[in-house]
Amino acid sequence: MQHGGGAMDLVVNEYGSAHDNVQQFTLVGIPGGRVPSGGSLVSMSTTFNDCSNLDPSPSDVWIISVNGVRFYVHRHRLSSASENNFNFLIPGRPDLKGRPPHIIALPEDSNVLNVMLHTIYDISCDSYHPSFETLTSAIGALRKYGVSLQEYMAPATPLFTLVLNQAPRRPIETYALAAENELNDLAVSVSSHLLSFQLRDLTDGLATRMGPLYLRRLVLLHHTRTAELRRIIFSPPYPHGPTNSCGIVDRKALSRAWALAAAQLAWDANPNLSSSVIQETFGSLLEQISCTICKENLMIRVKEIVIQWSIMNVSQTTSILDYELYY
Repeated sequence: MQHGGGAMDLVVNEYGSAHDNVQQFTLVGIPGGRVPSGGSLVSMSTTFNDCSNLDPSPSDVWIISVNGVRFYVHRHRLSSASENNFNFLIPGRPDLKGRPPHIIALPEDSNVLNVMLHTIYDISCDSYHPSFETLTSAIGALRKYGVSLQEYMAPATPLFTLVLNQAPRRPIETYALAAENELNDLAVSVSSHLLSFQLRDLTDGLATRMGPLYLRRLVLLHHTRTAELRRIIFSPPYPHGPTNSCGIVDRKALSRAWALAAAQLAWDANPNLSSSVIQETFGSLLEQISCTICKENLMIRVKEIVIQWSIMNVSQTTSILDYELYY
């Protein structure tokens, strides 16, 4: 039977230690679901159990979650990852052979501890599909137990990847999570998903979590994109010389119609404006033009704008944000 955090129920002898009775572990799914006489039910992590081969040495620390799931881990792993002896719960002395395992009961649930311990062991827990809330709690727990997020959530690490994968569904929350933990690489990576976010929807709570620096960067991201859009759309099509069918009055009429369409776009401008909207807005002007040359120039200019807007990717903007962060 599975529990949260990748736990399984095992039956062990009531008085035997887990080290001495590995062969007596039996899945609970026995006929009738009965526990054998003299046994007791133990919920144990499916990854961090006494039969795991995650480290050459046997486990010497048992962590028990608030919902009763056991994690069999190694003191030297926890100590090397933690800057505060795992929130001062692990004695600062070397392991001694023959000593009983050090047992720690923690207030976090098994889902949170599962993510935290996978991170410490540098293995992915993606198969458990932890929720955004679980990942957020696990990051808080890592900080609490003295684990450096700058090291264990560096780009390409399992936890970094897990959190970044949440960005398409929870962009602003992921950015706030990166901001409050000063994870600049994560914040930059999340930026591309923030373009559709409406700044007016930003709550006081999220703004507080971000802090003034990352909040300013978010506003700058939107402002830079929107300002660039306005800059490129207000440049009209290139005029052509006078012809018998299209004089200066006709060309000025096109310029006025273009300016009106550009003003409409600028009024509703947002950093995530789609290229199709740009094409539809300016493409509608073709119905008002009879001059073939003017039509060609208009289509050329629309194509130029779409290309300019498309290549103004987030990396160009985030380079400004990185400068803003350090200077």
